[in-house]
Amino acid sequence: RRFRRQKNANRLASQGPHDFIIVLDNLKPAFNIGKIFRSADAFGAREVHLVGIDFFDPAPAMGSFKWVPARFHERFAACFEDLQTRGYRLFTLDPVRGVPLYDAALPRRSGFIFGHEEYGISAEISACPDIRPLSIPQFGRVQSLNVSIAASIVMWEYLRQHPLRPSAA
Repeated sequence: RRFRRQKNANRLASQGPHDFIIVLDNLKPAFNIGKIFRSADAFGAREVHLVGIDFFDPAPAMGSFKWVPARFHERFAACFEDLQTRGYRLFTLDPVRGVPLYDAALPRRSGFIFGHEEYGISAEISACPDIRPLSIPQFGRVQSLNVSIAASIVMWEYLRQHPLRPSAA
């Protein structure tokens, strides 16, 4: 019930000031989605696209779900085509083949894809050669970050490369 109410309110959300988009591909509908919306709001994301996700608990978003436009897709192909048509360069995280995030030149129109915590993105990556792999260098033994933390790090790096100054009040 709360999700339905907030999803209706989301239709009035306005795009953030930055030109990056977050894609959440079949993430488990637990607290990570809401936390990523919270970071997307904080960092000024243009939109968040949800693939294969028709419900999640909006409580961890702390109200951010109503501020950041959400676009829902049943399949990754529709999302991929939409973003490519709009001129976005797409990236995903790959700890083995990815270019270290701090070495990547992120274009203004960047789309960052975060897949299922266990299975990755739903598309066959070889079928989408335009998706570039990135990595977040890690030095601990686990070599794994929570998806909401990884998304926040990627958004921060985007802002570092494309700074906007907050308006003076």
